[in-house]
Amino acid sequence: MHNPANPIPSRDIPLDVVHGPPTSEPDLGAPGEYPFTRGPYPTMYTGRPWTMRQYAGFGSATATNQRFRALLAGGQTGLSVAFDLPTQMGLDSDDPRAEGEVGKVGVAIDTLADMRVLFADIPLGEVTTSMTINATAAILLLLYQLVAEEQGVTPAGLGGTVQNDILKEYVARGTYIYPPAPSMRLVTDLFAYCAAELPDWNTISISGYHIREAGSTAAEEIGFTIANGLAYVEAAQAAGLAVDDFAPRLSFFWNAHSNFLEEVAKYRAARRLWARLMRDRVGARQPASWRMRFHTQTAGSSLTAQQPLTNVVRTTLEALSAVLGGTQSLHTNSFDEALGLPTEEAAMLALRTQQVIAHESGVTDTVDPLAGSYVIEHLTDQLEAKALAIVDRVAAAGGAVAAIETGMVQAAIEESAYRTARAVDSAEQVIVGLNAYVEDGATGVPPLELDPDLEADQIASLKLFKEGREDVDGALEAIGIAAAGSDNVLFPMKAALAAGATVGEVSDVLREVFGEYRP
Repeated sequence: MHNPANPIPSRDIPLDVVHGPPTSEPDLGAPGEYPFTRGPYPTMYTGRPWTMRQYAGFGSATATNQRFRALLAGGQTGLSVAFDLPTQMGLDSDDPRAEGEVGKVGVAIDTLADMRVLFADIPLGEVTTSMTINATAAILLLLYQLVAEEQGVTPAGLGGTVQNDILKEYVARGTYIYPPAPSMRLVTDLFAYCAAELPDWNTISISGYHIREAGSTAAEEIGFTIANGLAYVEAAQAAGLAVDDFAPRLSFFWNAHSNFLEEVAKYRAARRLWARLMRDRVGARQPASWRMRFHTQTAGSSLTAQQPLTNVVRTTLEALSAVLGGTQSLHTNSFDEALGLPTEEAAMLALRTQQVIAHESGVTDTVDPLAGSYVIEHLTDQLEAKALAIVDRVAAAGGAVAAIETGMVQAAIEESAYRTARAVDSAEQVIVGLNAYVEDGATGVPPLELDPDLEADQIASLKLFKEGREDVDGALEAIGIAAAGSDNVLFPMKAALAAGATVGEVSDVLREVFGEYRP
């Protein structure tokens, strides 16, 4: 099958055949200065590269710990944890609803003992960790803190990020537990807890990644994500927190998708729009509150099961766009992820991809090397304008929570996803190996095989843990009292987890108080 004569590229902003100088000067500024178009820091990668933070987690805590240590030995500079669906949904591995899902898409964590095994022989005072967890974010953060304390790490020495972005779960991902209002209460309680207890912890990673994976355009990814960010800011302010006390610890999470030039511009546009909104609309006074810092992951939805080695090329270009756009940390997907969980060989090649970009490509020798490009500045301006229009549309609908509850955000993303699917189905948008340049035959890439006894072993381990602990009923009751009132729930949560309460038990207490969300 051959390439169509006039394929439609996967871009949000149409381009002219030739772009000349803009009619007005672009709003660039200097790197590290408002509006941060050219990057959040003055020297960017000329001092040191971004944090190479490969996302990993599968099966047991022991197996995942081994993968973490292999990646760190290979030169990875930060950890990123994938949790299984029961952990994400606040279900212990022995819950009937967890059957068949234990350890399948991430690591199973039920107890403090599991968290100890997950980070065994990894110095948490030296390595930063990102945890992709939302509805149960507070629980997993507290388990991590308890393990760090056992290692002797001081609160000020603990660094990392917890995703904690519940709004996009209602829109794009689905791992919510409670209704939006109490879920937002948990988010802001975590903000306040970290402001008091963990000053260097990034309290949220406001995620456009999953919005883009659900089918949004680049402008929608920016606009809906920043609208969610503003909702978190407003909720924190309503809870009595001062914006300049918590805003510097906010971070973002973007999707590095397939249209290279548009993606470079997307990060620059998002950074500039956030700075303007935080300064001029929210009224934050500190430059650190205007500065957008973000993690990027290459697009899982761009990977194909057909000709999977071609995914190495896709991931390389997507990663390079994130670097040229100024990311602070980066995950590169493995070429075999359309087939299953990544093998160690594929994960190591993904890490090597980042290392080649950092040390061999020359793009780290100067800050924002594409600044001033006619096309890049045009795309940056256009994406910012389209994203701002989306932010204003969400605000007019009553804000992000209201727009999600009415289905407005979901409908817009679904429409964009439908347009893309039709373009791919008709081969107007070319996907190499899928609808053009197709080859027959098997992939030749064996998928990762998980231990078939994993679930039974995890349940047996949980049973032994429960049999060996003291009574936790009083500690769980204290969580319920705090949740029913206005006290910060993370403090009694930490005491309960330290005493041996499980992820599922803590979540069940909150279910009793908050209820469960049913769309």
